[in-house]
Amino acid sequence: MNLRPVKTVVAITGCSGVVYGARLVELLKGDRVLIVSKTGKKILEQEVGPSVARLKKSVDELYEDDDLFAPISSGSQLFDAVVIVPCSQSTLAKISSGIADTLITRVAAVALKEGRKLILVPRETPLSAIMLENELKLSRLGVTILPASPAFYHSPKEMGDLVDFVVGKVLDQLGQHHRLYNRWNKKE
Repeated sequence: MNLRPVKTVVAITGCSGVVYGARLVELLKGDRVLIVSKTGKKILEQEVGPSVARLKKSVDELYEDDDLFAPISSGSQLFDAVVIVPCSQSTLAKISSGIADTLITRVAAVALKEGRKLILVPRETPLSAIMLENELKLSRLGVTILPASPAFYHSPKEMGDLVDFVVGKVLDQLGQHHRLYNRWNKKE
C-alpha cells in the first residue's frame, strides 16, 4: 500500500502561456515541485505579473533550471508526474532528442526512463513538420501531448475560464478531481 503523498513536478519554460503553469501550481494537490526556466521567469513577469517568489508560496520545493544537482534530477528520487506547462518547442525538441542539459529536460528524461507520467503542454501555433514529428515521437513513447487549446462548449465568460479549461484537462490526466469547467453535456 502506497501511503506516500502524490508528488508532481511542474516546469514553466520560456514561451507564452505561463499563466497555465501558474494556475496549475495553485490548484495541484499533494507535494508540488516547481522549476522555472530563465526565460520563463521573464515571460511570467510580462504576462502574469507574479514573480517566482510569489509562486514559491504555492509549492513545497523550488529549483533553478541550471541546478543539475537537485535531488529530482535522479531517478532514485520519487515523484509521480512531470508537467511542463507551457512547454516551448525548443524544450520539446530536446526531450524528443534525449538532450538533458537543464533541470527541466533532465527531469523529463528521468520521467521517461522511470516510466512516470510526463505531460507536455505546448502552446505554439502553427506547427512545422519538425514540431509535429517531435510530438508524435514522444506520444509514441507514452508522453501525453496536451496542447493549450481551450474549448468553448462550457460557455466561457472571461479569460480565466479558458485557462481553467486547459488546467482542468491537465488535472484530468493526473487523476485529480476538479470543478474548473462544466463537462460536455449535449444540449437539447
